[in-house]
Amino acid sequence: MKLHEIRPNEGGKSRSQNRKRRGRGTASGQGKTGGRGQDGQRSRSGGGVRPGFEGGQLPLYRRLPKRGFTNRFATIYEIVNIESLNKFEDDTNVTIEVLKEAGLVKNIRDGVKILGDGQLNKKLTVQANKFSKTAAEKIEAAGGKVEVI
Repeated sequence: MKLHEIRPNEGGKSRSQNRKRRGRGTASGQGKTGGRGQDGQRSRSGGGVRPGFEGGQLPLYRRLPKRGFTNRFATIYEIVNIESLNKFEDDTNVTIEVLKEAGLVKNIRDGVKILGDGQLNKKLTVQANKFSKTAAEKIEAAGGKVEVI
């Protein structure tokens, strides 16, 4: 093997390939000003403006009205409609773990709330953190039980 026969690894890339060597003379194509132009804020080292700066004009993020409020301490419930509980067999004890295994709940944040959208045709015992009034009525009307955890 000779020095001129050395090649980079298959699938790899040589480090010096495509690397611009700035400020190394006019012949390099990136000499003298190094691609920064003649003068101005962006030509200086450490120069430039922060993101969102619009040259002194009032920036967009300050021109737009601010609205709303996000409560960081709000309880966020994972929601399940009773229509989707029809996939379980009769007399099943539906807990949060069972809902998670069935794929009805992804990540349990502050608990699970059962809502009354749709019809329930099965007799189930449902355990959850919260129930809407209609959900509780429909579960009990189908012969099931509602248990608040």
